Amino acid sequence: MADHTELTPAEAADRLSLRELFDAYAHCADRRDGEGQKALFTDDTVFAVYMDGEGTEPTYVLHGREALTPVFQDLNRYEVTTHFNGQSTVVIDGDRATGESYTIAHHVFSEDGARKIMIASLRYLDTFTKIDARWYFAERKLILDWSETRTMTAPDAV
Repeated sequence: MADHTELTPAEAADRLSLRELFDAYAHCADRRDGEGQKALFTDDTVFAVYMDGEGTEPTYVLHGREALTPVFQDLNRYEVTTHFNGQSTVVIDGDRATGESYTIAHHVFSEDGARKIMIASLRYLDTFTKIDARWYFAERKLILDWSETRTMTAPDAV
């Protein structure tokens, strides 16, 4: 991990912008703002999903911003989602950067007359690019580390 005993104002601004990019992605997901979510990516982005974890073949790989539409629309099958972003690391090299971030995602849905929750531990391996003073995802790898699905208890049953 890099030593940040002395950050330049420009590096501090870039780090804040990249963190806000992580957070904007989660916010748009939870608000079902697919267009806002797509706007966080470059036109020629690559988005890969690894549902069987790191070191496996990708479940699917999408090329281009518009190819992301069905992925973000798929969140509509859930009644509500909440994404909590955790730690992240970023290495900045001019107008390019790489990073890793952690998210715990909660997805609530109904199935067979029961309300259920799927909780997933996600890691994102990202490549970023800065275009016209704004950071974007150039490549995003979503890695599912683990997930659990269980029936939710009704609030009055507690």
